[in-house]
Amino acid sequence: MEDIDTIKAEVKKLNAQATQLKMDLHDLSEELPIGWERIPEIAEKTFQAYQKLTAARQKLAGT
Repeated sequence: MEDIDTIKAEVKKLNAQATQLKMDLHDLSEELPIGWERIPEIAEKTFQAYQKLTAARQKLAGT
């Protein structure tokens, strides 16, 4: 079983990554129609980041 501090650090790191991707997606939306081709790529990365963050938070809650 992982140490609680390790899981907390993972949650913090994943939260920072997810927040950055959220801002990237927001910035992309403000620049439309420029860069519209990147919407699926950035959206998928953001989706995956929030999936990982949710899983890590659930793991933390279960400890």
